[in-house]
Amino acid sequence: MSEAEKNPAFEELLKYLKNNRGFDFTGYKRSSLMRRVDRRMMAVDLDDYDDYRDYLEVHPGEFAYLFNTILINITSFFRDPEAWTYLVDEVIPRIVERRGEDETIRVWSVGCASGEEAYTLALLFAEAMGLDDAVTHLKIYATDVDEDALAHARQGGYSPEHVEPIPDDLRDTYFELDGGRYVIHGELRRCVVFGRHDLIQDAPISRLDLLVCRNTLIYLNAETQSRVLARFHFALNPNGYLFLGNAEMLITHASLFTPVSLEHRVFRKVPKETPRDRMVLLTQAGDERAADELGVYVRLREAAFGSATVAQIVIDRDGYLVLANEKARRLLDLDHQDLGRPFRDLEISYRPVELRSVVDRAKSERHEIAIEDVEFRRSKEEDAIYLDVAVVPLRNNGERALGVSISFRDVTRNHELESELHRSNQELETAYEELQSANEELETTNEELQSTVEELQTTNEELRSINEEMETMNEELRTANDELQSKNQELRERTDALGQTEVFLESILASLEVGIVVIDRDFDILLWNERAVDLWGLEEHEVKGRSLLSLDIGLPVGELAEPVRTFIEGDESGGELELILDAINRRGKSVRVSITNTLRLDPHGESKGVVLLMEEVEG
Repeated sequence: MSEAEKNPAFEELLKYLKNNRGFDFTGYKRSSLMRRVDRRMMAVDLDDYDDYRDYLEVHPGEFAYLFNTILINITSFFRDPEAWTYLVDEVIPRIVERRGEDETIRVWSVGCASGEEAYTLALLFAEAMGLDDAVTHLKIYATDVDEDALAHARQGGYSPEHVEPIPDDLRDTYFELDGGRYVIHGELRRCVVFGRHDLIQDAPISRLDLLVCRNTLIYLNAETQSRVLARFHFALNPNGYLFLGNAEMLITHASLFTPVSLEHRVFRKVPKETPRDRMVLLTQAGDERAADELGVYVRLREAAFGSATVAQIVIDRDGYLVLANEKARRLLDLDHQDLGRPFRDLEISYRPVELRSVVDRAKSERHEIAIEDVEFRRSKEEDAIYLDVAVVPLRNNGERALGVSISFRDVTRNHELESELHRSNQELETAYEELQSANEELETTNEELQSTVEELQTTNEELRSINEEMETMNEELRTANDELQSKNQELRERTDALGQTEVFLESILASLEVGIVVIDRDFDILLWNERAVDLWGLEEHEVKGRSLLSLDIGLPVGELAEPVRTFIEGDESGGELELILDAINRRGKSVRVSITNTLRLDPHGESKGVVLLMEEVEG
């Protein structure tokens, strides 16, 4: 079941944030994201996502509180010191040594929050390059989605507690004390460029020597992580480094990055360049030896195409047959004279299957079209064979159309084995499903463990954030506690007074010789005294909460309904209504009962029901 299917109301809330505020949280892990949103909803006393979306529409200022709650800005100078020590000893020297004389070192700090990590990088590169060289040839791009955090980072000023992890020599060299705050050196600060950037939506910064993204990926789901890592791969130079947080492993992305130090989460980009790409670049640069190698490469490709075991033909973008391998010529009765002829004029354009419209559709839709189990007889005497036909549009670097490739794969043997396979599949279906399930569980075990580590890291950072808030609230709670103690004392005194009043009222009601019944506007009974019990024979617990009109007690309650209702609705200022009814009391004796109705008013003078006083009168 997809995330949207599990909680559609929450997904609609995320879509609303994306469309109205430009924040795309759809790629974040739902477990941690929902915890943060739920926490903000509790603060505004809401428990339904649809209601909270309505609340955001009415209260635009709530967006700032919500984003500050979701975006956990936990960072510090030299966080995980051992990892930074490895970066200083092994990675930064290689980057500096590899740099050309006039080249600029480009670094990207992703999810920089309030800037400590970006400035840590600036300090270390300044030490490795020298401050003057760093000012000229170092550019650090520090990005985040939180504008408030970026505004704080641009100032470059931090409290003594924040700069405590910085070694004394670096702090003395690159910081100035200004009004009790440490401010980073002005020239070095200009090496760092802060800007808003959304990893999920915005294009990556390119040509990087080092990309630092620490404990940001842990908030993203697996699909979004893969998409972001592919962008990181594009952003890095061929020998660029990726520096991650201690909960991020990249075990499932070995095709993009290879570990330099798995312990310290440092990885190197895996180049995607092919031998042909390298030869073309060398040829364009005038390397004759590379040109000869490229010619050999082309002939090698032609030989491989001609000897392929699958029949294949190629049509150029003008619709002419330009290539047919040996397998295709034998299968489709083609010869060299057919090369260069319009495809539409050849028998293969409609036999064994009509391909002209399929070719046109593959060109226009730009994707492969497959036709399975095509029956083909080369002659009436020969047995039928079965082919899978694939029509694939060919494009230059994914843009300019070159033509179409059509392959014919012989699947006759599959039909011969179809009945046997069908029977075997029935016998093995249960076992196969079990094995498949076990295999999928084994394949995902590592991802689940990694997800658990990331979730624990996320929870840890959330707890740190909550702890900071709790420290801030502690003083307020102490003050509130003193006030509560004072109010508790008042409440105890009022409770004692109320208890005495309640005993007093109960004794009065019990001593009255008049039956007292209190009802609300819906005729539900709220009070039923001892005299009412003596008159009608029902205890208070038997009638309380029930409608007076539903009781069978010898009193014609139906005759009370209309006059009492009219009395309630027509005389909210007070007054009395007296009725005399014939009734039968609990002893079976016929009596006449005087019923005096008095309105029960709230402090604002609104009618809340009626007090009925019942008393036997002489006939």
